[in-house]
Amino acid sequence: MARVNLLLFALVMGSALYLVRTQYESRLLYTALDRAVADARRLETENQRLQVEKRAQATPLRVETLARAKLQMRTATPAITQYVTDPLPAKVPPEARP
Repeated sequence: MARVNLLLFALVMGSALYLVRTQYESRLLYTALDRAVADARRLETENQRLQVEKRAQATPLRVETLARAKLQMRTATPAITQYVTDPLPAKVPPEARP
């Protein structure tokens, strides 16, 4: 009878230790999940801020101003447009014709 009691005691202690270990791992996983959710929120907020900043930087007026100032570009007019013609038109093979 003492052996059975000793065996049951060992099983109960093993079960208790396993339960404590499982709860500890569950708390670790929960804190990792909480950190991941916080990081996701932070990244989403940063992404939205960057999208707004990108839209602000890409306005047509700003692009035109930068093109004129930094790249010294100007508006294309017929007076400054040069048309280039191909001296040898491309030959289409007979099997590709409709």
